[in-house]
Amino acid sequence: MDFLIILEKFERILTIKLFSIGQTEVSFSSLMVFCVLLIFFVLLSRFIARRIIEKLLTRLQLEQGMRYTIRRVTEYSLVIIGAIIAFQTIGINLSGLAVIFGLLSVGIGFGLQNITSNFIAGLILLFERPIKVGDRVTVGEIEGDIIEINIRSTTIRSLTNIAIIVPNSEFVSSRVINWSYENSKIRVDIYVGVSYNSDLDLVLDSLKQVALENGDVLQSPSPEVHLRSFGDSSWNMCLRIWINNPKRYYYVISDINCAIVRKFRENSIEIPFPQRDLNIRSPLPIPISEQVKNKS
Repeated sequence: MDFLIILEKFERILTIKLFSIGQTEVSFSSLMVFCVLLIFFVLLSRFIARRIIEKLLTRLQLEQGMRYTIRRVTEYSLVIIGAIIAFQTIGINLSGLAVIFGLLSVGIGFGLQNITSNFIAGLILLFERPIKVGDRVTVGEIEGDIIEINIRSTTIRSLTNIAIIVPNSEFVSSRVINWSYENSKIRVDIYVGVSYNSDLDLVLDSLKQVALENGDVLQSPSPEVHLRSFGDSSWNMCLRIWINNPKRYYYVISDINCAIVRKFRENSIEIPFPQRDLNIRSPLPIPISEQVKNKS
């Protein structure tokens, strides 16, 4: 008997009117149904996008950035469809929500400008794709790889393995260097000075050999060696190479520099260091008359 009374009270609580949207009354029960449906569609969208769509796109051998964009658009589309179904299920006409959204737009205009701009920027990033997952980018002083693009922010994994959350608006309104945009091939210039006493042709050949012996250096465009200027104590040389993976940039520079040192030592080519001549002048002799005057 007590159980029936409790059940009756619980049923009354569920049917209590909370608020109305248009001509539709929203109660605890309808709100619970709405939340359950919304959570279900969110989980379903993630499952479909990350398990089914991702596997299908992988088999089609699409590049990583394109797969991520399609997966994200699919996930967001399913969530929106789920929200519409949830509203319709509890009897709320979407036209009635237009009034609420109109009122919210005032608040968005004054207090949520940053969120709105980041949301719009996130859509631009997903569809226009100036950056994509896997790209090596530099934003301000941050350099790293894009690992995730969300509606509000983008996550960058820095070179020190730190995840940095950057608002999407930064990628739209600020200057962004994308090392991997459309073509991952980049040019690397390596500078070195050699002594004026060196054999110039031997220097040119040695630098060319260093580039050709490195597995990361592309053969087309072929490596180039330039004598850029005449310094105080050296010829200032430039070894210009191309690599196909911008993420190997710093490793390639280090490998090439080490190889240059070894090659120059092998061929007796001197890398000069700044030299300065120090001239010491003896003091001028003081006349005898001045010495006597000072003693007196």
